[in-house]
Amino acid sequence: MGRGKIEIKLIENPTNRQVTYSKRRNGIFKKAHELSVLCDAKVSLIMFSKNNKMHEYISPGLTTKKVIDQYQKTLGDIDLWRSHYEKMLQNLKKLNDINHKLRRQIRHRIGEGLDDDLSFQQLRSLEEDMVSSIGKIRERKFHVIKTRTDTCRKKVRSLEQMNGNLLLELKEKCVIHPQFLLHDEGDPESAVALANGASNLYAFCQHQTHLNLHHHHLQDHQDQGFKTNDLRLA
Repeated sequence: MGRGKIEIKLIENPTNRQVTYSKRRNGIFKKAHELSVLCDAKVSLIMFSKNNKMHEYISPGLTTKKVIDQYQKTLGDIDLWRSHYEKMLQNLKKLNDINHKLRRQIRHRIGEGLDDDLSFQQLRSLEEDMVSSIGKIRERKFHVIKTRTDTCRKKVRSLEQMNGNLLLELKEKCVIHPQFLLHDEGDPESAVALANGASNLYAFCQHQTHLNLHHHHLQDHQDQGFKTNDLRLA
């Protein structure tokens, strides 16, 4: 029995439509390949699916651009690239205008080109922009200073804690115990000298700790004074 005629109309079912598209596309590509091989023809097929997915067949040793160039050359009076070239020129002109405008704004922001017929309103607007920019920069600077200061203070507290722990450990080891002092063949004088030296070392470490803390307090007051002066200048 022969195959019945298929009515040519849109297939409503999306799945059936995709299956039919794939089968017939492969069939067309197969016929195009046979035509190219059997007849030494230059064949180029381009098709797009419902989802804008492109499928292409091109004869071996040929490119789509060569086919389009030959098509344009054959017709003679059609330039397929001119409209695209004109759009590219228009886009290039817009980009050049934007670039020129940005360069001009940069010159104005660094104090150059202010004599280029700028009106009072333009100068006033430029001044407001600069003041706003300076405020943002100063705010960011203070944030960086505060972050670094907090980090340094944490490091100082950590070092002070380590120093205190070491001093406590040293103090515990320097406590006068008979079995600790009489280590040099039971010589009491050596033990007393060792104990006095340890006490002097501990006192010196304590003194240095107080000096360091006093220095850090003075530095904090100076930093606060600098920040106050910066705010007044702002």
